[in-house]
Amino acid sequence: MIRHRLPWLLLGLLVLGQIGYPLTGGVDRARLTVATVLLGYLLSVTHALLSRGPRTALALVAVTTGGGLAVEVVGVATGVPFGIYQYSGQLGPAVAGVPLVIPLAWTWMAWPAWLAAVRLTDSGVGRVALAGLGLAAWDVFLDPQMVSEGYWTWQDPSPALPGVPGVPLGNYLGWLLVAVAFAGLLRLAAGPTAARVTDADGPMHALYLWTYAASILAHAVFLGLPASAAWGTLAMATVAVPLAVTLARRVPARRVGPAI
Repeated sequence: MIRHRLPWLLLGLLVLGQIGYPLTGGVDRARLTVATVLLGYLLSVTHALLSRGPRTALALVAVTTGGGLAVEVVGVATGVPFGIYQYSGQLGPAVAGVPLVIPLAWTWMAWPAWLAAVRLTDSGVGRVALAGLGLAAWDVFLDPQMVSEGYWTWQDPSPALPGVPGVPLGNYLGWLLVAVAFAGLLRLAAGPTAARVTDADGPMHALYLWTYAASILAHAVFLGLPASAAWGTLAMATVAVPLAVTLARRVPARRVGPAI
């Protein structure tokens, strides 16, 4: 059925777009960045709608898109909670100094991080904590990559992770606090349906694991960012590795001979 295939189709298009990222540069790369975020946003919201219904999809948009815009506007204006930073203007139209595509990126990865947590633990508090960690860990890849492209910069990017001089440590803590808050709000707003374990979540689990593997490869090989490749590998492994192991255990073993 189309409702089951559509998320996989959108994921395929997203993967193709991300494969093209290191093959472009300049304005074309910025445009491709915006396009992939739009695809990722459409994928996550569509999956939430098809798998969990309108309430969950609306909650996802309200909490992570609306909340993402709000926290970014506050961040640009005050430096809280990410440090003093500004966007360069390369990512398209902006509101109060924040490109409109930025809050869409929060939604894009907040949903697969939430569903990874749903798969990994039955505890409500545990899911909130793990989903927040899963989303914030992605930023250990994201911010160094975007800073290297000049899409945004910090006024004082220190202290920083060794080998990643452009991003202050406080930014990662800010991401963790905001991501956990978003996960908690999403759990409350979306209701029990959002916490249901379902086989329809395959595209989102694949998205999270693809993002992990592709980010390692891109940073280490194509983008010249070996330090962020290493730090991101460690950070995102906290959720990606347990998720991969859990999913692998669910795959039934193949029979190698006739049943007796």
